Amino acid sequence: MIKNDLFLRALRGETVDRPPVWLMRQAGRYLPEFMAIREKYDFFTRCQTPELASEITVQPIRRYGMDAAILFSDILVIPQAMDIEVLMKPNFGPYLPEPIRNAADVDKVQVPDVTQELDYVMQAIKMTKEKLAGEIPLIGFAGSPWTILCYCVQGQGSKTFDKAKEFCFTQPEAAHKLLQKITDTTIAYLQEKVGAGVDAVQVFDSWGGMLAPDDYQVFSWQYIQQIVDALKGLVPVIAFGKGCWFALKEMSQSGASALGVDWTCSARNARYLSGGNITLQGNFDPSRLLSPPEEIKKRVKRMIDEFGKDKYIVNLGHGILPNIPLENVEAFINAVKEYHE
Repeated sequence: MIKNDLFLRALRGETVDRPPVWLMRQAGRYLPEFMAIREKYDFFTRCQTPELASEITVQPIRRYGMDAAILFSDILVIPQAMDIEVLMKPNFGPYLPEPIRNAADVDKVQVPDVTQELDYVMQAIKMTKEKLAGEIPLIGFAGSPWTILCYCVQGQGSKTFDKAKEFCFTQPEAAHKLLQKITDTTIAYLQEKVGAGVDAVQVFDSWGGMLAPDDYQVFSWQYIQQIVDALKGLVPVIAFGKGCWFALKEMSQSGASALGVDWTCSARNARYLSGGNITLQGNFDPSRLLSPPEEIKKRVKRMIDEFGKDKYIVNLGHGILPNIPLENVEAFINAVKEYHE
């Protein structure tokens, strides 16, 4: 039994005294204790070493006492497992030396045995569960197939992902074949994570908002739906599409337990578009954590009032930024813990 099950109760839509709170990217680069580890080990070493990944996962919990932990990892461990080389370049980000650009490239992509290729993630989950000692739930995650395709085809981060979109629009057969391979790998990966002990999973569609609404259904949502269908009977599933407010209606009918919302969509619109019955998560602008602590507290209270305390998980609208003062994060978390109507 998990002692603080507020997060899981919110995912089930139960009445709560206050909403739960956690932060996307809470295990990471704004924390001095994380930076100390980063100075010694490169990015993928941190991801692939269970002792390091589990330690990084619990660092923010020790400091702030969030209501859920999210495993320290990266969405790009999936293409790595599929035999696609992914490097993390300092001051640059992800870099794939041999991006996928045609059907022949897609044919070379492997659907791996995740129990072998990604066993280090499962070991990190088991170690993290030991460290959490039943106090709070642990979230596992994966990138959406479309978001993974964006990196695999573009070869790096991008403001437009023009090469990824060109690939989908000019070679749709190859694109769908690649998306299905990523989907099959992701389903096996998340199922294995559940077996290792995660209590919920989140699918991050970070680049879903790059697509027009009709293209989103074709190249992204139908693959996320496969993932939701495969996982929803095992654990609660959170679907988060950045910039995808236009798909909230379809998402709300998917069987997902909750939907993430970014800061460009108001609480009122998110409730309206999603039908008003599903748990929502979000949507504080990460940059607003640069405001003074008292301003943060006021805005958090207003945000909870607008969403309503039930069927709601307090979070940011995307990942926390590296330059956020520690006391501002504390103000955000404490504002939720101190909330009363």
